[in-house]
This record gives sequence, structure tokens and C-alpha cells, in this order.
Amino acid sequence: MGDGVEVRERRAQDLPLLARVLAEQQPRSHYPLRWPLPFPVEEFLVRPGELGAWVATRGDEVVGHASVLEPSPGPETDGWERGTGLPADRLAVLAVLFVATAVRGRGVGGRLMDTVTDRCRELGRMPVLDVVRTHTDASEVYRARGWQVVGEARPVWLPEDQDPVLLMALPPAG
Repeated sequence: MGDGVEVRERRAQDLPLLARVLAEQQPRSHYPLRWPLPFPVEEFLVRPGELGAWVATRGDEVVGHASVLEPSPGPETDGWERGTGLPADRLAVLAVLFVATAVRGRGVGGRLMDTVTDRCRELGRMPVLDVVRTHTDASEVYRARGWQVVGEARPVWLPEDQDPVLLMALPPAG
């Protein structure tokens, strides 16, 4: 990348640093939608069913995060199954993707996304994600990288005054 950014597996000692990066970028990105969170930030960062989690670093500084999860029962997984025609065990969820404000627009999120999608492909699974409709910058980035809208859902965490989230999938290239 030429800017000293590296992607590596997340470590336990990264969590306090990631909590600070998440808080720092939230006012601009509005991710996560609910802020402050009604539970410890570490529970947002480390999720049940993780198949992998990575951080982007620049020197000693943690500047981003992404993980891949098993789909969990609920409206999102039902929608991904309908929209892709695949069962849940053939899907993997790109989750908890964020980067520090200082590195936005420099390809850090793309590097993290590539790491997650490579892991999904290694597992023989189709990458899927959900995105809040008002997060138009994020959905535009996903679309530009080949992600397709396959449905919509109303997750339990989504406030009633919000439109359903978009469900997206990244079909195999070619």
C-alpha cells in the first residue's frame, strides 16, 4: 500500500484501542447507528460465531477493523438465504468494518474488506453484509466493489423510525 498500513489478525490487546477508534469515527460515519452502545463496546467488537477478525495498523497505531461471522438466525439471514438461494452454512457475514477518520479514503477499508472476502472464499462461502440505508457512503463503496443488493430486513436492533437495512452479497467474480 505504500503508506505503512498492514492488516493482521486481531489480538485481545487491540480491543481498548479499537474501542477508541470506533468512538472517534462514529460522529462522522454514524456507525454504529446506536451510540453510545447500550452494552460494552467489546461485545460489539467481538461477536459470537466469529470466523476471523482483523485490524489494520499503521506503525503501532490501530486504524481499522473487520470481522467475518457465521450468519445467526433472524431476519437478515432469512433475507440472505432468499436473495442468494444459498443456505446459511454457505454464507459468511462481513461485520464490524470501520476505519479511523484519519485514514478514510486511503484504501484501508478496502484492504480489510478484501481480507474478509478472501477468508469467506477460503471457507467456500459467499460473503454477505447488511448496511443501514442512511449510510449511503458505505453502500456506494460496496456497490463499486461488486456487492449486489439481494433484499432487505428489519433487524431487532434497528429503530422503528429507520427504513429496513439493505442486504448485500458479493457473488463470485466472472
